[in-house]
Amino acid sequence: VQLQASGGGLVQPGGSLRLSCTASGFALDDYAIGWFRQASGKEREGISCISIGDGSTFFADSAKGRFTMSGDNAKNTVYLQIDSLKPEDTAVYYCAATSGVISLYWEEYDYWGQGTQVTVSS
Repeated sequence: VQLQASGGGLVQPGGSLRLSCTASGFALDDYAIGWFRQASGKEREGISCISIGDGSTFFADSAKGRFTMSGDNAKNTVYLQIDSLKPEDTAVYYCAATSGVISLYWEEYDYWGQGTQVTVSS
């Protein structure tokens, strides 16, 4: 089971990014996928999660309105669209998979990708 996160980069405030999380070794619709981020010196924060099987999503209050999750079963990939990026969105973003229910608690996730850096700066 492997997860590959990608799509990060340097973006100006107000810009957008689409992060991708591609799974190998398992089918995404058998798992819930979560996105987390960790800024330097801060704790890991749950942003959003999706159950591909039934399409349900859940977002942290800090992510509502600017973050969107979607999945592509054919590509075994989950996406996190981030709009109106702010400097405080700067962090390493991770995707993770759990065989349990969707959750924003990182402790409940079994498999993790390597993370992709998002830097929001002018």
